[in-house]
Order: sequence, then structure tokens, then C-alpha cells
Amino acid sequence: MPPLSAGNADGLLALPGGTFRMGTDDPDGFAEDREGPVREVTLAPFAIGAHCVSNADFAAFADQTGYRTDAEKFGWTYVFAKFVPAALRRDSPRPEQAPWWCGVPGAYWRAPEGPGSEVESRADHPVVHVSWQDALAYCEWAGRRLPSEAEWEYAARGGLDQARYPWGDELTPGGTHRCNIWQGRFPVRNTGDDGYLGTAPVDAFPPNGFGLYNVAGNVWEWCADRFDEAGPHRSMRGGSYLCHESYCNRYRVAARTANTPDSSTGNLGFRVAADLGV
Repeated sequence: MPPLSAGNADGLLALPGGTFRMGTDDPDGFAEDREGPVREVTLAPFAIGAHCVSNADFAAFADQTGYRTDAEKFGWTYVFAKFVPAALRRDSPRPEQAPWWCGVPGAYWRAPEGPGSEVESRADHPVVHVSWQDALAYCEWAGRRLPSEAEWEYAARGGLDQARYPWGDELTPGGTHRCNIWQGRFPVRNTGDDGYLGTAPVDAFPPNGFGLYNVAGNVWEWCADRFDEAGPHRSMRGGSYLCHESYCNRYRVAARTANTPDSSTGNLGFRVAADLGV
């Protein structure tokens, strides 16, 4: 796809690139995720979405193309158990290592909590239950691509050097919530002190220094890269509304995790990027 010009980023944020310090040596990080070591990375100019692809955005794509997501093809996907009606929850299998997820038949992006749920009232929320392969299909239709991990982290840092979060080192500066994550005792009780129990609108909370919204919490975001050179897993960044310091503080800007390219869950979405001509 041809690069955009800096003066015509077509709804994306044009970033200058350059050299930044990627990764972290944070003692609260996860060594197995290879968040470190801190290293200098140089990027060419590029453009990136100010926010994740929304339900309305994805609906335009699906309505025009008739695209069926991996979750639709499989006939089920993972939904957070507390969002599933009791009768359906009893009959939905749960993974042993993460029993707060239910494999719900009939759940997909238009019915994110299973049959009977909808997204019309959440048109401005991020689309979820999209796999890496689904995200690529959307990007091809939109003339975009997924960001690399380096581009994602550079953009998420918003010009700050080695800060823990997109806005600084304190999670709730002045007692103010700056992202949509879990408060309370996971997975039993979420107090919703940040205003949300599930997804929030794509432009909720103040943007970072580059103008990006929700690069901490809300939904995990697919990146283009493999999580490691050998395996099939693809990288995910940013954490989600289910992240909590007791088990998953991956809403830190340098944190990363992975999933298989055909996997989808109720807390996983994406934002787009594009090459930027100079």
C-alpha cells in the first residue's frame, strides 16, 4: 500500500519516528515475556490510529464485504464469566488455567456476551472477539496495516522516556483514574471505580502526549510481530479491563503478551497503522 503523506494521514496520527528506548528493566515486569533489556530502537516516520477500531468501524467493513470472523467460523469464543447469563455459564466450558473465561457458543463481535447481546449501544467501543487474522483482513480492506511492537510502544509512550505508564510513573495521579483496568479483587469483584466494568469508549480518558487513547487497559491490541522468532504466536500490547496488579499488571507501557493468530476473546481488539512518506 502506498505511504501516506504527513499532511494527509487520513484520520491517523502522523508521528516523526526517531530513536527511543524500548523495553523495561522494571522489577514488576515478567522475565518470561522478555520485556527487557532496555535497548535503543530507531523508527522511520509512520502513522497510527488515535484509538482502536470501533464496533462501528468493523461493522462498516463486515457489512460491505460479508466477512466472517474466526469466532464465527469456530462457532464460539471466550467471554468473561461474569458477563455470561447464569444458564449459559453453567454449560460453557472453562480453561483450567484461566477459569474466569467461558467458551460461549454463538458469541462473536456482534454478540460479545453471547446470543441476545448486541453492540448497537456500544458503537463507539472497541470491537472485540477479533483474531489477528481478522485484524489483517480489516487492515487490507481499509488500506492499513497493524503496527509493529516497536511502533506501538513508541506511540504509546507519547514522548516520555521509560515512564511506566503512557502518562508517567503513577497509576492514579492525584487519585484520578487514567485507564480502564480492574479495581477490587480479581476475578471475584470489580468495583468499577474507573467508571467501567467492561469495555469503555475508544476515546475514554485523556490521550497521551502523542494523542493516543487507551493504550493502557480497555482492550489488548494485536501487533504485527511474532511474539518470538520461532513460534506462531503474535504479540499483543496494552492490557485490558481485566488486568489487575495481583496477577497481570500488563497495562504498563512496556508489557507484552501473546496469543495464536486465530484466537479471540472479549478483551482483545486492535488499532491500525500506515507507512508515512517524508
